Amino acid sequence: MSHLSSLPSVEKILQTEGAGVLAERFGRPLTVRAVRETLLAVRDRLKAEGEGSAPPMEAILSDAASHLQEWTEASLRPVINSTGVILHTNLGRAPLSRAAMNAMTEVAQGYSNLEFDLATGKRGGRSSDAEAVLRRLTGTEAALVVNNNAAAVLLILSGLASKKRVAIARSQLVEIGGGFRMPDVMRQSGARLVEVGTTNKVRLSDYEEVFDETAMVLRAHRSNFKMVGFTEEPELKSIADAAHRAGQIVVDDLGSGALLDTSKYGLGHEPMVQESLAAGADLVCFSGDKLLGGPQAGLIVGQAGMIGKIGKHPLARAVRTDKTTLAGLTATLMHYLKNEAEVEIPVWRMVAMPEEDARLRARQWADALGMGEVRPSESTLGGGSLPDESLPTHVLSLTTAHPDDLLRNLRNQDPPIIARAEKGSVLLDPRTVQIEDEPLLLRGVRTALAEMR
Repeated sequence: MSHLSSLPSVEKILQTEGAGVLAERFGRPLTVRAVRETLLAVRDRLKAEGEGSAPPMEAILSDAASHLQEWTEASLRPVINSTGVILHTNLGRAPLSRAAMNAMTEVAQGYSNLEFDLATGKRGGRSSDAEAVLRRLTGTEAALVVNNNAAAVLLILSGLASKKRVAIARSQLVEIGGGFRMPDVMRQSGARLVEVGTTNKVRLSDYEEVFDETAMVLRAHRSNFKMVGFTEEPELKSIADAAHRAGQIVVDDLGSGALLDTSKYGLGHEPMVQESLAAGADLVCFSGDKLLGGPQAGLIVGQAGMIGKIGKHPLARAVRTDKTTLAGLTATLMHYLKNEAEVEIPVWRMVAMPEEDARLRARQWADALGMGEVRPSESTLGGGSLPDESLPTHVLSLTTAHPDDLLRNLRNQDPPIIARAEKGSVLLDPRTVQIEDEPLLLRGVRTALAEMR
């Protein structure tokens, strides 16, 4: 027979010293809830077993403390990225520069002139600083900042092409992360899709044949995959020239949005914002948290009249950014304006890291740990940018009979260490580990290895 009657009451447990400690740490209301749920679980177990005695008070408090720890532990935590994937989507993409983080902290700690013009004392523009820097960087008439690039595309289509037809090549009907597909975004905006060309072959004449029924041409950069072999596609300049003669609006969705030339670092050439504008695109949209190296945002640059119109669309308020994002974005853009992006922005610092520097750092890790093999490998850009492109690197290779166990142990460290396995070894790539994180990395690796014994 179960001993349900011997279970202490919630109030009796709360009067103990242990419960008082929990209430002081987690607050009384949450502690009461944890104690109640623990007692309910004990009662259900005793009823199911039909026999047994109530657990001691210490065990009940221990279970309640476990609940409280689980409920209050932050699920979003900093991690060390040693995978060699620079823009790792699952790990938050671009790490921010010190200036960007400082700017975000400063505006978050108190009030700011977010929508207040200090010169006139009247209401000001919400994202005027970031947009002013964008205009200077790109030489465009106007700019607009929203919360991500998908929102930028949706806003452009909603504001300029709702209930109108938009031409897009079949080769560009892409799916981005999370299952979001370009045709779905276009339909949501109210625009009607007009597919041109075939999957692998798109000619300028394919666009010209539909200009009588369309109002806009949308080009979507295939940033997360490549098409090779029997393919053909006209240059943006040819499309823009023909479209403008027919009175069409030309929008170029660049996705990653490079402002620097990736080919300078031994990578393939990622289309640059400046190049799209020079080729004749009326509007160009791109991400803030990929190759730009800033916080998540969607950036639109181009003709003032068009940006003014979409900026007044009701959807613009729904997709606007907050003050911390704007502060971080402005600070990131300033690095480009001051020609210091390669030094100050972590993404570009990682891209620009010489292979020899990676080898020396991996060698230092091996010496500090007293184990591991330093060998050549490859880093990738990631984040849906430059697929199949890689940068030469050197990694620290830790050979183990159970690589999955070591990977799990590394993830269980504080902070978690994310690595990759290859042919029975766990690889740690210095390219994506920031210098200041190296002591934490080495401490975590030592602990993870010790737990394997």
